[in-house]
Amino acid sequence: MSLLSLPREIRLMRALSKEAKRRGISYDELSATISTEELVLLEGKQPDVRRWGLFPDEEITVAAPESRTVAAVRAGDWRPAAAALAERTDWDRRAAEVEALAEVAAEDNSWLRTWRAQAPGDVNALVVQAQALVRLAWNRRGSARASDTSPEQFAAFRRALIDAHKAAELACDAVPEDPTPWLSLVTMARGLQVGHERFRQWWAGLVARAPAHRAGHDEALQYWCAKWAGSDEQMFGFAEAAAANHPALSSLPLQAAYEASAKNPKVWLDRRIHQQTDALLAWLSGDGATSPYARTDRSIAALVLLETKRYDQAVEQFRHVGRHADAWIWHDDEFPRLKFLLARGEACRRARRP
Repeated sequence: MSLLSLPREIRLMRALSKEAKRRGISYDELSATISTEELVLLEGKQPDVRRWGLFPDEEITVAAPESRTVAAVRAGDWRPAAAALAERTDWDRRAAEVEALAEVAAEDNSWLRTWRAQAPGDVNALVVQAQALVRLAWNRRGSARASDTSPEQFAAFRRALIDAHKAAELACDAVPEDPTPWLSLVTMARGLQVGHERFRQWWAGLVARAPAHRAGHDEALQYWCAKWAGSDEQMFGFAEAAAANHPALSSLPLQAAYEASAKNPKVWLDRRIHQQTDALLAWLSGDGATSPYARTDRSIAALVLLETKRYDQAVEQFRHVGRHADAWIWHDDEFPRLKFLLARGEACRRARRP
């Protein structure tokens, strides 16, 4: 043990000893079972967030609330999903529903195969299948960096994307008014490494059907970021133009800033961030409060408010988020629940006392 590490080790030992006593177990028993998350939280001396009207740490979950249709397909019944997707007036809600079903199908598609077999004329099953194959592809690749991904994973990723591409094109033809299969194409564009011209063709197909399509814009922003097919300039240009045209897309410039902050933390000092955050908060206080992406937008707002030292407002957004840390901005980390808890705890620690 080095001299530099000694103070931290002593703090951890004291924290562990106190926690073991509280739990009524031995120090060794606790040391053998405590998780990385619990260890970090113990060391950080988290505030009691209940004083700010927030859910206690132990009630926070990284899972999204499960809809009736998702619960049904997990039990093998595809009919509620078919009934829910028969309504095609709200494209954002449809995209969110299809994505939730696709995530289940990427793990077990037996219910989807039954749906297609028993209702061969139901094109909505094809729409779900296309997105499920996109999810399956990313699951096979994994979330590691390219340098840490095996050739076998890349090969499986590529095969699933080729299948997804075929399914999405079939769905585009089968449901010509639906932007959802075009969302599948836009999502897979990064994995297929399509060029700008082809991507713009797919993008045109999506926005012709839904100009302010939220999930489509989220995916397109990733395509235009520097780590994929674009640059910071293209990403910010895309995000700011979208937000200027559609209040529902107010979070895009902040998503772009978050993306850029990995290499340039000073991005949070940009004067525009304050105005862009206010625009998102205005959206969330109005029509955005009932958006299917409200919890995601509030999570983005909470983290940006924390980064820009607007702590009281960050706490308010965490209060709206509740106990579901399912937004992608938390899962952009090896320990999403821990990231959420640390951010929330920091906001409370620095906010005014309730």
